[in-house]
Amino acid sequence: MQATKHPIYNLQFGLLCLSSLLFSASFNMLIPELPAYLSSLGGAEYKGLIIALFTLTAGISRPFSGRLTDTLGRVPVMAVGSIVCFVCGFLYPVLGTVSGFLFLRLIHGFSTGFKPTATAAYVADIAPKDRWGEALGIHGLCFSTGMAIGPAIGGYITLYFSINVLFYISSAFALLSIIILMNMKETLANKQKFSLSLLKISKGDIIAPEVLPAAIVIFMSYIGYGAILTLIPDQTDHLGIANKGLFFMVCTIASLVIRFVAGKASDRYGRIRIIKAGLLVLITALTITAFANSFIMLMTGAAIYGVAQGVLSPALNAWTVDMSLPDHRGKAMATMYIALEAGIGIGALSAGWYYQDVLARIPLILSISACITLGAFAYMFLRERKKYSSL
Repeated sequence: MQATKHPIYNLQFGLLCLSSLLFSASFNMLIPELPAYLSSLGGAEYKGLIIALFTLTAGISRPFSGRLTDTLGRVPVMAVGSIVCFVCGFLYPVLGTVSGFLFLRLIHGFSTGFKPTATAAYVADIAPKDRWGEALGIHGLCFSTGMAIGPAIGGYITLYFSINVLFYISSAFALLSIIILMNMKETLANKQKFSLSLLKISKGDIIAPEVLPAAIVIFMSYIGYGAILTLIPDQTDHLGIANKGLFFMVCTIASLVIRFVAGKASDRYGRIRIIKAGLLVLITALTITAFANSFIMLMTGAAIYGVAQGVLSPALNAWTVDMSLPDHRGKAMATMYIALEAGIGIGALSAGWYYQDVLARIPLILSISACITLGAFAYMFLRERKKYSSL
């Protein structure tokens, strides 16, 4: 009955995917250009904070966005995320100092703290349970399209115009995302009116313990992504590649291609099997990227990393939804994203702290990230072994 009432491929799902594509492109088009921009402001030593500050506020805001998603509604919370992107895009050129830039990175993080949490809950609302992997995979495909076109667009805009023009176009993309959200129907049945009491967070509102296994794997597997976001722009420049967004574009295109089948695969063959396979591919990608000394090798690492992301993301999202409680789906998704942001933030901060613009340190940093991902695989293996031994 649910599949008949809420088919996946309808107008609401299409609008949601388009809004997410524009939102993703909005903040991702900035990432490859920000390290050089921060250096131009005199803050080269703070490169690790570009991603770390962003993910810090994203993580802090998750408990609030999770609670508001379950009470206020999915659409308003998604709108908050896009509005933050819209405002920050206009303020980057205004606050043209190191401290002003870092402050905006802190504020900008609220965007991903709100929109993805509510979006994942919205997808779970409108898709039948036996097709969650497929629905989340297709939505992830659109989000990843934004990740692919964003850095490429950002690179060309900066190359042919200026960084300030890039900031304004980023803001324009976020505005289009907001306009689309205004035409979407709310899926939360028992909505509450906003009150300050909704912002009071207790310990029970922060973490959904039922989804901790997925959160642990997500945390460990995204530490490497934080390191890549921090290091790849400099590694790309060192290899003489003009467009710093090319690595991310190749990575995301590969992710797009595999997502056509990866989401359905987790529905058919099981989340655990697909997640373990994705982790092994991720370890391979990090190892190749760590020792990339040519354009071909770096792009190979990017392509394999994209495949890993395309396999892991829908499976981990669907596994989280599988374990979540229906009335606390927003909190469950918030828990997943807290783990994701913590992994990215710690990876970025640690990489930036040790890197210090010494290119020879990149192989060690990414190799350690690969070892941590191996730890996530070991956790999955031991968890399954313990589960079956107790039967």
